[in-house]
Amino acid sequence: MLLSGIVCGADRHSNRERAYQHCVRVVSPCRIPVYCIRGPRISRFRRFYLRGDVPISRECGPRGMWHFIKWHTPPEQLSYKRFLPLFFDGLCEVTFPYREFARHGVKELLEAGTERQIFETVPMLILPMRDALSTRNPDIMIATLRALQQLLRVGPSIGIVLVPYYRQLLPMLNLFKQKRINIGDQIDFRAGRHVGDVINDTLELLERCGGPDAYLNIKYMVPTYESSLDALSGSLLYTQPKRFGNH
Repeated sequence: MLLSGIVCGADRHSNRERAYQHCVRVVSPCRIPVYCIRGPRISRFRRFYLRGDVPISRECGPRGMWHFIKWHTPPEQLSYKRFLPLFFDGLCEVTFPYREFARHGVKELLEAGTERQIFETVPMLILPMRDALSTRNPDIMIATLRALQQLLRVGPSIGIVLVPYYRQLLPMLNLFKQKRINIGDQIDFRAGRHVGDVINDTLELLERCGGPDAYLNIKYMVPTYESSLDALSGSLLYTQPKRFGNH
């Protein structure tokens, strides 16, 4: 007695041979959900905020049309080693008001802090950014990349110290780099709000701020990336990292 069977395989030649066998049906392998959105976890930022350890509250703008955060302690007086990684951890939030608090908090902390304060926290920011990018949520990814761009603009030393962490940050950028929209010769009024466009801008900024070794490290993790710097003038954009004294 012959029993019918289902054979899965990716080899077309072997599948063709099996297709002629009696009572055998060949099916294609299952697709891997590479681009499926992962549900974000409950962040440490939310837990700390709910128990009152984050010195912020909600403040509405004119007619309640825009939401800002009110600092109970000025941002420049906070401990950056404690609060900046905490706010970066909240970038994976999609629930109001934690989403707005975390994103506005990151922006204002990076604006208020000195280069030395932020430089000391860079190793603690890598894991929150990697977790946020790993959600594959376009909204979260764009917010995280915007925060990374602002982080790079703080000072020349930030881009240099980020180079060893490309292996943690760039795999998701390599995966979504080609997620762009081609509309031909029409005007894209959403330019800069697509994941692929923001990724390209971020990679170019990483190359400009990361020093002479940045391009090779980016190319290793993102093989399709091409340098945006001219071979002659590009070296002039690289700046030496700032050495902080003890004062």
